Amino acid sequence: MSQATTAQANQWRGEALLAVDGQTHVLRPSFTALVAAEEELGPLFALVERAAAGELRLTELVALYWHCLASREGLERDTFAEALVTAGVAHATKPLRGLLAQVLQGRADPA
Repeated sequence: MSQATTAQANQWRGEALLAVDGQTHVLRPSFTALVAAEEELGPLFALVERAAAGELRLTELVALYWHCLASREGLERDTFAEALVTAGVAHATKPLRGLLAQVLQGRADPA
């Protein structure tokens, strides 16, 4: 992951920021992204339950984030996964709560 990125999250879209390896990535839990994640991981409600129980696997976290990346330009999944591990699991899970809330609640209402 070589190029630095300046990114901003749109709270009305349920986006979150993830900073790893000198880059800030926007995680956008769009319908398409969540469907792709579900295809790979199985039901997202089960994923939420595993996360709440402290049983979310690193591979699941990587997959969810990978599918929710607003841009994967210049990224390879293995490199992205390694950067998450290098950043530390505690750091990497910071945006997780927002993404899981998005799965359960849907988009925020700007009204």
